[in-house]
Amino acid sequence: MLHENSTLVDVKHEVLYRVAKAAFEGDLEEAVQRIPYEIVGTTPKFRCCIYKEREVIRERISLARNRDPITGEPCHNTVQILPAACEGCPITRYVVTDNCQKCMVKKCQGACNFGAITMFKDKAYIEPKLCRECGKCHAACPYNAIADLLRPCKKSCPVDAISMDENMRVRIDDEKCIRCGACIKDCPFGAVSDSSRMVEVIEHLLSDKKVYAMVAPAGEGQFGPGITMESLRVGLKKMGFEDMFEVALGADFVAFEEAKEWGEAYKEGKKMTTSCCPAFVHMIRRHFPSLAENISTTISPMAATARMIRALDKDAVCIFIGPCIAKKSEAGQSQHIQGENADLVLTFEELYAMLVAKEIVLEPMDYENQQGSVHGKNFAKSGGVTAAVKEALKEQGVTDEIKVFTCNGAAECKKALMMMKAGKLPEDFLEGMICTGGCVSGPGVIKTSVQAAADRNRSVALADERTIGDSIAAHGDLEFSMHRSEETEG
Repeated sequence: MLHENSTLVDVKHEVLYRVAKAAFEGDLEEAVQRIPYEIVGTTPKFRCCIYKEREVIRERISLARNRDPITGEPCHNTVQILPAACEGCPITRYVVTDNCQKCMVKKCQGACNFGAITMFKDKAYIEPKLCRECGKCHAACPYNAIADLLRPCKKSCPVDAISMDENMRVRIDDEKCIRCGACIKDCPFGAVSDSSRMVEVIEHLLSDKKVYAMVAPAGEGQFGPGITMESLRVGLKKMGFEDMFEVALGADFVAFEEAKEWGEAYKEGKKMTTSCCPAFVHMIRRHFPSLAENISTTISPMAATARMIRALDKDAVCIFIGPCIAKKSEAGQSQHIQGENADLVLTFEELYAMLVAKEIVLEPMDYENQQGSVHGKNFAKSGGVTAAVKEALKEQGVTDEIKVFTCNGAAECKKALMMMKAGKLPEDFLEGMICTGGCVSGPGVIKTSVQAAADRNRSVALADERTIGDSIAAHGDLEFSMHRSEETEG
């Protein structure tokens, strides 16, 4: 049960944990009715009343089952709105503060083209029904007395995919949304959240299928001091997974293949972008479609790892586990050809809830069974892809001085893509990471990149000095394609 000091993270974890526990125990349908009462209790903690709180919990339960909170249908966009939770934000974007001097020039009033500003006894007033949120009054005021109270979710969206409906609740334009999860991270009320395929993963684990976990490089440092990839492997096998593979291994395959692709493009004078970050790929396809042909055809590390696993076991069910919301659109719902990618995706938040539900405690373990190189592990950080591809080029004997623009965050990605579109990008290639800092700062983490940094650095430092070529050679007998066979969007 929640208490007054519980945070939004606590609320989300509590719902995921209870849904996971019920799914493992086989009584989810019955639990759906009782969970809101178990979590909320009889005294309101965050909202106006317990009924509102219970409704928010019900909507979170729907998302934890990959269902639209309103229609009950499966979610297409993994980024969803909780209607009952969307409140508390300023409805009027521009508000006159007490700094207003009610000056004689009345620049704010003169700048408004809609007659929305009048002068009251003490200060100016903006009529919400007339205001069109153009911002001219805000810019004109000499005393900075008009505050711009842009909603946090809308402010954080890098592609202007968020607007308001007739009730002033948030609405997401699915055709613009790149599934980055920035709005999820920045909404103070948790009114924007991600849908989960966790229940489907649990159903696979309870079946007689062979289910393999694929843990992203960003997993190192997420679960505390001394928790290595071997710790995760043991814990996941206790949960019911057949085995666990490091996606750093898939990253090595990607670096080696992308190096060949970059080398060929460089000779042809063609500029290219990376394809590892699905939110970056969405940004290109949806907002810079003329540059779609510049995206590397090399698949992502997630897809490479899934294809490698299926080369070992053709009936494998592959579950990616990482910090990324956009990966959910890259796999599962947008997968049209069997074997192209991971089947389903879990965030670290969802995995943690499942571990707690099964009462599995991860134990510190020695660094054994290393699969990927340090270069593959560093795909998790901004600049890591570039460094790995350059290392692969070096291992392949390429001596050309290839220039790469490393885009750290959505704003830099947009700027670089605009330059490329205009033909003014001096660099040969773009590495795009929508999350500032890279995957380690993704919206599905349980520790921020700052909190996890020391543990991650200690873990990665234990890795051996194998090259990218060494990593690939260890699996040289496996045959699978490293390129996309069909363009998909989700």
